Amino acid sequence: MSPQALRELIAQGKFDRPTSGECPGYVQANMVALPREYAKSFEKFARANAKAIPVLEVIDEGFTSKIMAKGANILTDIPRYNILKNGVVVEEVTDITPYYQEDLVFFLIGCSFSFENALIQNGMPLRYVDEKKNVSMYRTNIKLNEVDGFSGEMVVSMRPIKKEKVADACVVTSHFPRMHGSPIHVGYPEMIGVKDIANPDYGDSVLIKEDEIPLFWPCGVTPQNVITKMKLPFAITHAPGHMFVSDVKDSEYYE
Repeated sequence: MSPQALRELIAQGKFDRPTSGECPGYVQANMVALPREYAKSFEKFARANAKAIPVLEVIDEGFTSKIMAKGANILTDIPRYNILKNGVVVEEVTDITPYYQEDLVFFLIGCSFSFENALIQNGMPLRYVDEKKNVSMYRTNIKLNEVDGFSGEMVVSMRPIKKEKVADACVVTSHFPRMHGSPIHVGYPEMIGVKDIANPDYGDSVLIKEDEIPLFWPCGVTPQNVITKMKLPFAITHAPGHMFVSDVKDSEYYE
């Protein structure tokens, strides 16, 4: 299925599940929408924490993409969205048209789903993709650089990788710096504040076998964690795991 065809299904309400494994070879993106009064500070904050929040496109007029998928409607083309008020998720919806206001600025942010295909092609199957689950995501104690009052801790995604393939996974993903790049941590989840790896804060739990090591990548759910901590009056994000699937090939972001 092409990204455009998938987005059409999403807009029609015929696809509302996590996008991991969909449209292999195409870039997927996280989404954050903030009122204009917070947008410039958030953009500076993202630039200061580019490994966790790599900005791919800023849409500061209207609600259609001009870079990642020309003409795509950000209000309808993501499977699920979170509506946050005063830092609390008050609703999960499949269409944010009723919540749109002209002062909203949309940010599309690099996502680790974009390097899934490269890992698989290099002999590293991903269990959550095979099992059609959402990736496991965790809040951590990894501090972000504070900018203009934006602060907080990083969220990470976890993938079990066979021990003999850990170095390969680090190298393969390092070639995608705009998609979080190489892991932020390898093994020892307790060192980054993950107390119970069997119970992720977002997404689904997956088995970690004895011959595997958990690898942790920065995650685009990080802004939601920050917005929650800051108790911003209003924001919209993608629901974790439910990404904007773009028309851009992941090979265009290979470095």
